[in-house]
Order: sequence, then structure tokens, then C-alpha cells
Amino acid sequence: MQARWPVVLATAAVLATASGCSWQQAYLAAQGWQRNACYRAIDEIARERCLSGSGMSYEDYRRQADAGKGAL
Repeated sequence: MQARWPVVLATAAVLATASGCSWQQAYLAAQGWQRNACYRAIDEIARERCLSGSGMSYEDYRRQADAGKGAL
């Protein structure tokens, strides 16, 4: 499940750009898609692990992304 997260986020970014949504709206939409994918997991442990990885707030995401840009 975790491997799909970058694809979902990239798709949401493209859709947000095309529709005029903000980056935060795109992030929240992608987060919702990720949670839906988590709920489809059969194994409870995998589902919980997936859900714990999809709960990052947009503000935390931006801080992490900005910190990563500085490391390049």
C-alpha cells in the first residue's frame, strides 16, 4: 500500500493543477484516497500500518517537504 502513496499524490497534484485547487486540497484528497486504499487491506495489521502512515497533517507534510528541499 505504501508504494502507491507517491503515485496518488502525483495524480492529485495534476488534478489540482488542472482544476484550480490548492495544493492543500490536493493533499487532502490524496490522503482520503490513501485511507480508502488502507480500508481495503484484508490484514488488520497491514491496514493499521497503512492508516498510521496516511494521517500526517498538511502542515507537517509541508515542513517535511521543505526540510527535504534544504537537504539537496
